[in-house]
Amino acid sequence: SSEAADFLIEARQVSVTFGTHTALGGVDAIVREGEALTIIGPNGAGKTTLVKVMLGLITPDSGIVRRRPGLRIGYMPQRIEVDSTLPLTVRRFLAFAVPRNGRTSEERLRTVLGEVGAEHLLENPLQDVSGGEMQRVLLARALLRNPDLLVLDEPARGVDVGGQADLYQLIGRIRDEHGCGVLMVSHDLHLVMAATDRVICLNQRVQCAGHPEAV
Repeated sequence: SSEAADFLIEARQVSVTFGTHTALGGVDAIVREGEALTIIGPNGAGKTTLVKVMLGLITPDSGIVRRRPGLRIGYMPQRIEVDSTLPLTVRRFLAFAVPRNGRTSEERLRTVLGEVGAEHLLENPLQDVSGGEMQRVLLARALLRNPDLLVLDEPARGVDVGGQADLYQLIGRIRDEHGCGVLMVSHDLHLVMAATDRVICLNQRVQCAGHPEAV
């Protein structure tokens, strides 16, 4: 099935070492069209390393990574630091996310922010946005690229538990409405169950994989 034409991104037998530390040892992972895959595991398990390998940000020591030609990726980083002295509104921040040759209309900005429940933040200074609101702004930024694949690294970090559940429900809804694949990193299986189809439990190697209820 790994040869299936509907794959978006795939890692096969990927290994990465940093000095004497094995970050990943022979890991397989695949995301298909419209499918959500969540990688869970303890701190230091190699989750972010695997995502960076799949995105081409890290070259593995061995193994193969395939991406569908022309794949559009929307990436939501784990966190973003904003200089408190930088006068930057949410509007300007989102405008920076658009490829140089593209322009984003007012209507498009409002539509994407509305989709994540944050349209009211458009003119707010980025420094004044709360943790949960910031995650929604970052999600909107990823969606502006009309991604085939949405990549989310610990999307609910810094958000209270009630807000986390809401955020994962939102991610599930976006996946359903856009039909995009989702590659997500999390450490809490219970919260992500609403937003994922398959789970990989990672600790340098794949410990188990399958549907969230089975895992």
